[in-house]
Amino acid sequence: MARSRSRSNDAAVLTTPSLRDRRNLVELPYRGVSVQPYDGDMTEDAIKTHLLGREAYRRTNMIVLHGPDDAYALAAIGPRDREPLFAPIDHVEVLALPDSCRFVVDPETDCANPTALARLAEKSGVGVDGTLICQGQYDHINFIHHPDPLTIRVVEVSPPDPPKLFHLIEHVLTYADLPPIKLELERIELKDLAANEHPKAFLVPCRSGGLDDLGAPVHFLDERPPEREDWVLIGCERSLQFHRHYYGDEPPRIEMCPRAIAGKRNDLTMLKCCLLEFDIETDGNVIVVPWGSDLAMVERALKEAVRHAC
Repeated sequence: MARSRSRSNDAAVLTTPSLRDRRNLVELPYRGVSVQPYDGDMTEDAIKTHLLGREAYRRTNMIVLHGPDDAYALAAIGPRDREPLFAPIDHVEVLALPDSCRFVVDPETDCANPTALARLAEKSGVGVDGTLICQGQYDHINFIHHPDPLTIRVVEVSPPDPPKLFHLIEHVLTYADLPPIKLELERIELKDLAANEHPKAFLVPCRSGGLDDLGAPVHFLDERPPEREDWVLIGCERSLQFHRHYYGDEPPRIEMCPRAIAGKRNDLTMLKCCLLEFDIETDGNVIVVPWGSDLAMVERALKEAVRHAC
């Protein structure tokens, strides 16, 4: 995806197109970033003059210069020969000068995680025209240049809280090999959906849903209550199918399926549907996962969402 790229530390800067205008540029692994003190002028010409011809470690691709008055600049370098342990720098591209660089210390941020860097950039007020340099976990340093994460809207029911799919996606984003992603939660409050109903009882899919206090007796479909009550079902099409099988009829129902409630979307969206059992599905801009998705399936869905956005 053109706006979300990481650059391998083994790639030669000299053979790549200009990096200055690239969005979401992150050095991975971040051992390719060298931080060096610098007491010269913080101008492009001065920085190039300073770096050209100096020797650099063969795995160094990016240099963060810490100049006077806590000013920072970022430059990409290219030594002519990557076989020796050190080689002269013969290519320099200055990516950011102090007017667009922000240095932030945040011990909670994983510098190997583009999403975490993009989140910190937004929190720190660094927009798409800026560069965040972060001293994060283990005091390691990395950057995100021109942060512009892909936004994915997550439509999900609550309770539980946090909504399960949203929580799974957040967890996957802590370790998966993905470009920077920003999540927007669209929460469907099941208790609000039920607030206008005043039945003698409610029937909900299972106890794990957290719907045990609705102002009327609550029964649980997965426990197959022995007696058919005068209840309202809070459930999806699959729950309705179970009810038909158990009791031979269809009760009044409050729809709780995120897919049915969300409908067609223009924004890139992820949600779940219990009519899916084994695989993900793409429906326009909507990526659908099964109700019981695990982390591996959520990761596959996120990668599909990234491919879809290309």
